[in-house]
Amino acid sequence: MANKISEGVEIDVETFYQPDYSNPVAGEHMFAYRITIWNHNDFPVKLNRRQWHIFDSNGTHREVEGEGVVGVQPILQPGEKYQYVSGCNLRTEMGKMYGSYNMENLNSKKIFEVNIPMFEMIVPFKMN
Repeated sequence: MANKISEGVEIDVETFYQPDYSNPVAGEHMFAYRITIWNHNDFPVKLNRRQWHIFDSNGTHREVEGEGVVGVQPILQPGEKYQYVSGCNLRTEMGKMYGSYNMENLNSKKIFEVNIPMFEMIVPFKMN
């Protein structure tokens, strides 16, 4: 599991290989990741946008960005957590991702960036 705290917001990431949605012969490897966001601040925060950097082990790099996460812009009160699951497809058996969330302090309306830690996605048989 990857973990990072920035700007009072903690991000935990767990990854899972999805063999039922993968086709290794065709170079399609599907991974799911579960993100837990904890607000350790003494003010409510809103997740406005996300940006991802995705790397395949063949050197391919993609960027993905957009509003919210999985169709929502969650608001977290002090001490609250929000969890979601999403997915990423790779053309190779190994890759990595990292990114950032654009968040807002709902009291001051100040916008700030929260770093999402780098995490690896590795097909299980590659780890033997």
